[in-house]
Amino acid sequence: MFKNYIKIAWRNLWKNKGFTILNSIGLSIAFGVAIVLSMTAFFELSYDDFHEKGDSIYQVYAQWQIPEGSDIQTSQPIPLAFALKDEVPGVKRISRYLDGKTLLIYNEKELTADMSWVDPDFFELFSFPIEKGNDNPINDKNALAITNSMANRTFGSTDVIGKTINLLINGKKEPFTIATVLKDIPDNSSMKFEILGNFKSSPRYKRLKDQWDHSNHIVYVQLQDEISVPQFEESTQSFANLHFKENIEDTKRDGASPNENGQYLQLKLHPFKDLYFTSYKLGNLVVSRALPYIVLGIAFLLLFIACVNFINMSIAKSNTRLQEIGMRKTLGGTKKHVFLQFWCESILIFIATLGFGILLSVLFLDEFKTLFNTGATFNNTVSFLSIIVFALVFFVITGVAGGYPALLLSKLGTLQALKGKIQLNGRDKVRDILMITQFAIVILLVSGSFVLWGQLQYMRTKDLGYNKEYVMSLPLNDKKDGNKAIKLLREELKDQSDIISITASDNNLGRGKDGSRYSSSIGFDYKNRQVSTNMLIVDYDYIKTLDIKLLSGRSFDKSFASDSLSVIINEAMVKELEETDPIGKQLAVINDSIRHTVVGVIKDFNFEKLDRAIEPMSLFMSNQKNVRYAYFKISNADISTTVDKIEKVWKSLEPNAEFLGSFLDENIDRTLKREKTMITIITSGSLIAIILSCIGLLAISLLVVNKRTKEIGVRKVVGASVTSLILLLAKDFLKLVVIAFVLIVPIAWWYSDRWLQEYSYRMELSIWFFLAAGILALGIALVTISFGTIRAALQNPVKSLRTE
Repeated sequence: MFKNYIKIAWRNLWKNKGFTILNSIGLSIAFGVAIVLSMTAFFELSYDDFHEKGDSIYQVYAQWQIPEGSDIQTSQPIPLAFALKDEVPGVKRISRYLDGKTLLIYNEKELTADMSWVDPDFFELFSFPIEKGNDNPINDKNALAITNSMANRTFGSTDVIGKTINLLINGKKEPFTIATVLKDIPDNSSMKFEILGNFKSSPRYKRLKDQWDHSNHIVYVQLQDEISVPQFEESTQSFANLHFKENIEDTKRDGASPNENGQYLQLKLHPFKDLYFTSYKLGNLVVSRALPYIVLGIAFLLLFIACVNFINMSIAKSNTRLQEIGMRKTLGGTKKHVFLQFWCESILIFIATLGFGILLSVLFLDEFKTLFNTGATFNNTVSFLSIIVFALVFFVITGVAGGYPALLLSKLGTLQALKGKIQLNGRDKVRDILMITQFAIVILLVSGSFVLWGQLQYMRTKDLGYNKEYVMSLPLNDKKDGNKAIKLLREELKDQSDIISITASDNNLGRGKDGSRYSSSIGFDYKNRQVSTNMLIVDYDYIKTLDIKLLSGRSFDKSFASDSLSVIINEAMVKELEETDPIGKQLAVINDSIRHTVVGVIKDFNFEKLDRAIEPMSLFMSNQKNVRYAYFKISNADISTTVDKIEKVWKSLEPNAEFLGSFLDENIDRTLKREKTMITIITSGSLIAIILSCIGLLAISLLVVNKRTKEIGVRKVVGASVTSLILLLAKDFLKLVVIAFVLIVPIAWWYSDRWLQEYSYRMELSIWFFLAAGILALGIALVTISFGTIRAALQNPVKSLRTE
């Protein structure tokens, strides 16, 4: 019998080719897009899942009480890790983790590599797969672990165990032996490195190994099985009070209030598996997996729209099959038989469209990965569990979207069906509710896209306080002293009229091509209270090159020998010092014996991510520390030629080094990766939702027009115009769009406003974002409906009157 159902289902689907094709296109697109979106979401949610002990690993962080409330510090002093293991019971394994860049030198090759410094317990904590060599190379201070791709990049082979390379440490070449080759780091790892070395060989380790007032790395810990996190955190209180005694006294003096446990400093543990989804706001750790769940939500909404189309088309098309249903029941067919017949037709469509959807997802996976900036693949997302979940979702969709119309048709009475005329009001209400929901989803996604675009454009065009259009930054090769390198660059390019000025600093603005981004901050006493500032080491002409506004005082000047002990501060630092006129004031920033005189005040500029408020900043001269980035302010006459000149000079100074120059506006764009990904996902979802809605609306409008063919003919005979007929047929659908707009806008406004609160700098939320989405949805609906209505309104009324 089931075979007979399949045959009849195939005949009916083939008979109604137009609606079968529309349904198939809509469902295939929905399944294909939902598959790739779900892959992206599952990939994001799978970050760091491959570590076998991931559930028992924690990051150590410090929660300080400050006068304003509390503050989070994730970087730790070098002596903390092993003092914690020796003095606080419960530590099973512990490792420090310091990441950065290093210059690898092998024969004539000079390569910039992602380098991380760790302790021996690192390989006991984390499950980075070893391809060959020592299971734990970090036991030896001069041994390295190197990834497969880095080995090939350096040696052209992975047979490198025992080979020696040089790393540039504190400006000197230091030999290291490769003891282990690791498989390439999984795409869903929050830790990214190419080389691992022993923490005791890291730069500045010897100088800072006993200092508790300098923090520069992360600490990971695994507790003993019988020790809980609250127990451990409580047991660290005396440890923290002992080793941070002076800092705690300064905190008390400045007016901070103790926490609920009476402590001014609390060492705490944060689950490693939450780190990828963690942000630090208002002195608290905030864990949010909103983005992957938004992606999953969009996938679900697209499937919902496609299913709504299927249900509406199936119900609307039911009029043409009433006599078939009546005949089946007259010949002894039961409700069960009728239900199974119509459900079989639905199953055929869903199975076929699922196959097409999978094919689409495979064919366009590479383009999708590029568009959405994701490392998701079928290999790293498809698992037994995901297959089971997807099968259940498919079963539910088939059962509801296919079963509901079949159930409605199976309940029809025999006589009612044989007459071929039934009252559709109940089912029209279901159709209307579903279409309202469908258009509400479209308006929500479109308005979300507009808000995201608006915020991104606001951040892109916001005055950052410096010139980002015609200034290029270039990472300097650590092989050559940075201060010497910048002098050589100035000397070689001094006669180039298209290069207006050259300067340098120890940090980049935005995220350059080298991927490096860090900040340095320090706290010190000023007028018997603790203040803090970010530190930036700069060369002469930094303010001039970047067009930073000087509010008072002067910039660094070669004619002033005392500038080696001068400092320039920003407006936020002026507020931190609580001074009305800071020029001439002396700051003991480094230590009490060295005082820097404030010689200038500059306007605040954004030196960190744009979702953070501008913090206090102090600029020191480059003789305090080595610079790492050169800046070139160039004219806009012939930019490409000027960049070529800079690259040529750089290659002459460092022939083996890679040229990684990039303009600051490009660097800023790289810091907006999260926002750009969200925009791409939601905009793509909006476009697909519009396409699917148009397919459904087109099919329904054609069916409605066919039902009212005779009415159209009569109205034309009595003088109705084409425009009035189009409005007559379209008004019922447009009314649904308006209802959807009224219902969804408050929700869209609330969510958009909540999202914007995450940014210290944000645009004003305007009703026009939502009105534009509503008008767009209304226009799309009107254009879609017009395809069928115009043709019906233009045809000969005599032909229309003969149709019934």
